[in-house]
Amino acid sequence: MNARQASGGIVVLAALAVLPLFIRSDYLLGILSVCFIYGIWATSWDFMSGLTGRENFGHALFIGAGAYTAAFLNGKLGFAPWWGLPAGAAMAGGLSLVIGIPTLRLRGPYFALAMLAAATIMQRLTLIFWQYSGGEEGIPGLDPLLESKAAVYYLCLGVFVAITFLLLWLAGSHWGLILRSIRGDEAAAQAAGINVTFHKIAALVVSAFCAGIGGVLYAHYQEAVTPDVFSVALSISIIIMVYVGGIGSLYGPAAGAVLLALLPELLRGLGQYRLWVYSLVLIFILFFAPGGVIAPLWRRVTGAS
Repeated sequence: MNARQASGGIVVLAALAVLPLFIRSDYLLGILSVCFIYGIWATSWDFMSGLTGRENFGHALFIGAGAYTAAFLNGKLGFAPWWGLPAGAAMAGGLSLVIGIPTLRLRGPYFALAMLAAATIMQRLTLIFWQYSGGEEGIPGLDPLLESKAAVYYLCLGVFVAITFLLLWLAGSHWGLILRSIRGDEAAAQAAGINVTFHKIAALVVSAFCAGIGGVLYAHYQEAVTPDVFSVALSISIIIMVYVGGIGSLYGPAAGAVLLALLPELLRGLGQYRLWVYSLVLIFILFFAPGGVIAPLWRRVTGAS
């Protein structure tokens, strides 16, 4: 990271830190908190899929695992909401092992399809076992992690920044180089003596762990959890955010997720045309900037290679 990158990052973080001093609306602070949660999900997806090239079409599986774990602990068993953070992350990480060990040994699109199927099955199970999961209504009445919207804003921002920097550090380490070598040529990496399957599974566990934390934050922010957290639509939305930000860069998807999650709110004044404009913006970006927007722009501004 060069000096211009570091300076730019500090300026952005400082602006986000002082924003609540100028925004008095709890509603807007809540929207921004959700944007940071989406940033956690996008960055965690990019760490595994962006670095290794093994795309995950069921990232919502880990989000939902974290969210429902927190909901059961707090809403059903009466535990304090903070217990959901380690428990939800651990549940998502454990689930990634169960799914990843058999599927990441396969080549081709089988991992992506297995993840898609797993998320869909989990969503159906929440409906089948409605006595425990609440069915379509989910589990309501969760306690918030913090009382004020400003405090929740700073919590989500802090977790978002911490996870992003952690994953950036891991991506820049020797392990990150191994993951990128797998994306470049998996067969050559294996021939060089790298245990490809182990590193892919480890990357998936880290990705799921972080996604689970985001799921817990989301559940307690909404003060409820429903089967929608396992939806395919959520997984696809996250993937779109990653590609708009710039896949494989981590900071690009983080910023892209925040901006795209905020965009529908910025377009609210357009009324019924809001969805049309939002879709056209996405199509334009994905068609004319397949390498993403945020990461290439940041490299150009900061002079990064």
